[in-house]
Amino acid sequence: MSFFRFIKSKSFFIQVAIALVGLLLFVFVLQWWLGFTTNHDQKIQVPDLNRMSLTDVESKLKELNLDFIVIDSASYNPSYPKRSVIEQSPEAGDFVKERRKIYLTLNPSKYRDITIPDLNGRSKRQAMTQLQSIGFEIGEFSYIKDIGKDVVRGLKYKGRTLKPGEKLPKNSVIDMVLGDGKGR
Repeated sequence: MSFFRFIKSKSFFIQVAIALVGLLLFVFVLQWWLGFTTNHDQKIQVPDLNRMSLTDVESKLKELNLDFIVIDSASYNPSYPKRSVIEQSPEAGDFVKERRKIYLTLNPSKYRDITIPDLNGRSKRQAMTQLQSIGFEIGEFSYIKDIGKDVVRGLKYKGRTLKPGEKLPKNSVIDMVLGDGKGR
């Protein structure tokens, strides 16, 4: 019975009221403090950094009190200037707070270099398929006296004979030297 009498007592209601007022006060103070420390009303619109060089990006973001991090270089895209921004996160037009980091992906200065495989003795079709699959383009065909018809006997780049293991930029045009099938 004493428990029920305590719940109905005046001191119990006073304690509950003090706890509720304290909780409400704590919530309001916490909400005010978070709004103050997180700059809740502040908005900075992210500029469009597409095609900009790193020096231009740095000066533009410094004006707006934003930071940037280069996270990657993508595959070379010839339609963008070398070492310019291809992608950004957050996107242009999004709103952020000061000192926010903008993550950038840059265009490399050239296509990546690819190793020339050893194709000597392969058929023309096999060699073309392999070269195209790793990123090269096929140029002209020249023929030398050889017993094997359309068998690869060498590769050339801008008139220079290539050796297996050399490296060339992706999308380079490679000329093929093939056997004519009339030699011994």
